[in-house]
Amino acid sequence: MYWNSFSDFLAMGNHGVYVWGSVGVMALLMALEPILLIRGRRALIARLKRQIRAEKSDRGGAVNGRSTC
Repeated sequence: MYWNSFSDFLAMGNHGVYVWGSVGVMALLMALEPILLIRGRRALIARLKRQIRAEKSDRGGAVNGRSTC
């Protein structure tokens, strides 16, 4: 396509709001994706560490397979 001016380019034949809105939403989602993945990974690692600690403490209270309670 060929535009006569930069404002024609931004207007995109009177569809600029839809085009640039879509570009903006996609840019936002692409920026959020790695952030959400990193947060999810950290939460998973923390949960697994808590689970491992809990399992170790449960095994520490047992003697010869019997509970000390």
